[in-house]
Amino acid sequence: MSCIGNFLYKDKNSYRNSTEVIQNEVIFVKNYKMKKLIYSLFTLLFINGTYAQTSFDGSEIGLELVASASNLGGSVGGDLKYAAILNENWAVGPSFRLQRTWSNNFGTKFGYSIYGGGIFAHYRLKNTLFGGAEFEMLRCPLNYVNINPNRNWLATLFIGGGFSRDFNHKIRINAGVFYDVINAANSPFRSSYVLKIKDQNGQVQKILPVIYRISFFFPIGK
Repeated sequence: MSCIGNFLYKDKNSYRNSTEVIQNEVIFVKNYKMKKLIYSLFTLLFINGTYAQTSFDGSEIGLELVASASNLGGSVGGDLKYAAILNENWAVGPSFRLQRTWSNNFGTKFGYSIYGGGIFAHYRLKNTLFGGAEFEMLRCPLNYVNINPNRNWLATLFIGGGFSRDFNHKIRINAGVFYDVINAANSPFRSSYVLKIKDQNGQVQKILPVIYRISFFFPIGK
């Protein structure tokens, strides 16, 4: 190999190595910011529970249903929550999600399951509004738009709020808009993002990680 060939070969490898280093640094920074944000959230909840005078005012079972279908496929499942009602306004507790998705796209059929759990905290204001955060760790085979047989764990952290209404102490309905702070590249909720930024030609330039969520809560005693 000539001197020029050696130089080009080394320069190409150096560029590839530099690119890999930059990509690794970007991933590290994103993971660090995500962990810092989650740590701050848990710290805030811990401080609030430690220093505030807390009263237990009953508990509820929450259910968020996911159902869609077409000739190209569909999805069915949901999220189950246990809510401890604290100081009349706070609803906090664990959650568990299970969802099955299938597709028949151009004759190619496949299906996969998404499952995992997390925690949530909602603050209800005067039986009218609510706001809060919902964190989940999900096992998902998605890798961008491809299906990866090796399932990976991913994190979601939705922050938002909306309307909250209790009907005769038999059922409460929460309907809100949530923004995913983490916005993982392989999030299973990407197909549900509702805000799209378009250019003058109507082409989508950016999709914001915003979704709608409707949940039903049923009291189970005090």
